[in-house]
Amino acid sequence: MRYVVLAILLAFPVLDLYTTVRIAHWTGVPVWVWLGCSTLAGFALLRNERMAFRANTEAAMQGERPLLRGLVDSGRKVLAGALLLFPGVASDVIALLLLAFPLNVGRELRPQPASSGSGRGRLLDADYRQLD
Repeated sequence: MRYVVLAILLAFPVLDLYTTVRIAHWTGVPVWVWLGCSTLAGFALLRNERMAFRANTEAAMQGERPLLRGLVDSGRKVLAGALLLFPGVASDVIALLLLAFPLNVGRELRPQPASSGSGRGRLLDADYRQLD
């Protein structure tokens, strides 16, 4: 079984590069343009995520953001950046799908204060002052 996994891991880059060469030939765009653009995009994504990770971690430590949601989002972006660095069109498509479909969207798990009246559960954020 481990030889099957090893064969798949070794065959994927070869098939990915072969697919890239075929697509480059079909579109008329040189192979180095396909590989260069995805490599630059991968480096840019990883650099941006490196800078954003610290701010997200500090926000999570202050209680402004959930910690696990930030880690999952950061891991998704790092994996997409690594796949963009990997040479080939198939890995680039997988990376773009990872970026296009976020994994951690939805309601936050924070308790909402109860509201009364006809607001139907909606919250209003406003400033107020007391008049004497």
